[in-house]
Amino acid sequence: MSDSKAGIERHKPPGKFAFLPWLFMLTGDVQDLFRGEVPLPWLGGPGVLAFAALYAATVFTGLDARYKATRVPRLSLAGLAVATYALTIGYGGDWLLCFPLLSLASGIVLRRGLTESGRRLGVIVLTLAGSAGLIASMRGGPSESLTVAYGTLLSGFVTAAILSLFETVAQLRATREELARSAVERERLRFSRDLHDLLGHTMSVIVVKAEAVRRLAPRDLDAAVGQAADIEAVGRQALTEIREAVTGYREGSLTTELDRARSLLEASGITADLRQSGPPLPPQTAALLGWVVREGVTNVVRHSGAGRCTVEVRGETDQVRLEITDNGRGVGSGQGAPGTGLKGLTERMAAAGGHLTAGPDGRKGFRLVAELPVDSESEEDRTA
Repeated sequence: MSDSKAGIERHKPPGKFAFLPWLFMLTGDVQDLFRGEVPLPWLGGPGVLAFAALYAATVFTGLDARYKATRVPRLSLAGLAVATYALTIGYGGDWLLCFPLLSLASGIVLRRGLTESGRRLGVIVLTLAGSAGLIASMRGGPSESLTVAYGTLLSGFVTAAILSLFETVAQLRATREELARSAVERERLRFSRDLHDLLGHTMSVIVVKAEAVRRLAPRDLDAAVGQAADIEAVGRQALTEIREAVTGYREGSLTTELDRARSLLEASGITADLRQSGPPLPPQTAALLGWVVREGVTNVVRHSGAGRCTVEVRGETDQVRLEITDNGRGVGSGQGAPGTGLKGLTERMAAAGGHLTAGPDGRKGFRLVAELPVDSESEEDRTA
């Protein structure tokens, strides 16, 4: 058995049959019945059988999740209480040991009352302990009454505490597993978005510059060599960014992305107009806007057929606005609807307290607008 399975087995709560052996506490009473040392054995025999049956029913239903929201466990417990009082008042002696068993069953059935500061269970167990002590003093002596009362008090509280502890541990384990699954899903989402943005942009740059090499090679070899060198540099940078994305430590830079956007647009034959104003931005805000610039400009190059693209960043004390517009066909993704990249960016912006809108700009062109609070720093940004 593996360590995890062994740990699960070790923390499993007691089963339904774990509490039945406590019925052997009444062995002496049963022997007295068979020996005829108990008055009215024809009444005591059915009484002890009824007690044992009700005790088993109370324990089984109290530990069965199917009966959790029903009245069956409490009805069985009420019947067990009637049998307990009848046997102890009628016979006394060892029959007083029925009270600790009744208190134990009460701890099983009413343990959920612990969420209400234990008042319900506490009142019932104290009542049973007091009743046990009173009946014992009437049918025995002071020493016996204290023993029975203490045993009754202890059995109810200890049983409820142990079962509640097991249930709490099980809930904590389930919560931990759910948190682990959520963390894995968040990491998968982060990685898929980063990989899409990185590879989509990089491949677009490489394709555009490779086309430029093909066009320039016949007439301007030096310019073609320069474009080929750019392809090599872009490829090396992409490898570095992918490694950083895999390890989760990639820090984007808005300034770097704006420079890359200018290079990509100009290599694609698109006039680039890039403007930035306002105070310096926090690193996380700048990194998120860098992703928007990368995705937006990549879509312009891929899908718009535009001749001009404007990227404007306007920062204020509490908010920054990024706007990317082009004069192309009014298409921002392959089918004119937000693609995987824009969807991922929208989720990122929402997590950071901002929002992103994208769509046709009038009768011609496409507009992408991202607005973000300057001081927002979401959990995703801190862990990305």
